[in-house]
Amino acid sequence: MEMYLRASEIIDWQHPEILSLAASLSADCQSTSDLAKYCFEWVRDNVRHSLDFKLNPVTWKASDVLLYKTGYCYAKSHLLGALLRANGVPAGFCYQRLSLKGDGAPYCLHGLNAVFLPEYGWYRIDPRGNKEGVNAQFTPPLEQLAFSTNDKLEADLPEIWPEPLDYIVSILRKHDDYLDVYNNLPDVELVRSLKPWKK
Repeated sequence: MEMYLRASEIIDWQHPEILSLAASLSADCQSTSDLAKYCFEWVRDNVRHSLDFKLNPVTWKASDVLLYKTGYCYAKSHLLGALLRANGVPAGFCYQRLSLKGDGAPYCLHGLNAVFLPEYGWYRIDPRGNKEGVNAQFTPPLEQLAFSTNDKLEADLPEIWPEPLDYIVSILRKHDDYLDVYNNLPDVELVRSLKPWKK
């Protein structure tokens, strides 16, 4: 689990402001699940999604997400991961491939978190921010993510990464305006297994 607790340039949980918020969120917790819920709800409800609110700057480093209180789903997951790690709770990064408008192409990656809860194991949570038609909640052991995958080219990617994907961070770092990020959202092509060849 050590790799899911590390600080890095992106998940800079040793930053004083992150440590301060992490301590305040853990003050009345009776369990790891309580702590994870408080951290999740804080990021979900207090950091505004860049596209929903049409906000700059484009953030990617956890401490900047906290400073400016805005970010794309990826950036919000970076802050949530940092708050959990600051409290000694293993946290990783997950992705879904989703239809951008819900009706086929284009597709893009969506970022969320997985947290390790002693009672349940790895549990995915999505701090992107609720709005009409989006209702992510903390309800272990059942997941209630912001989005479900319905289209045949959508997917819940199974990996739990200890660090955000470089490809995604590079897009956030490259662009200064939230609309530029929207016009360059990351995507991956799904690889489907082929049926065995028969003579």
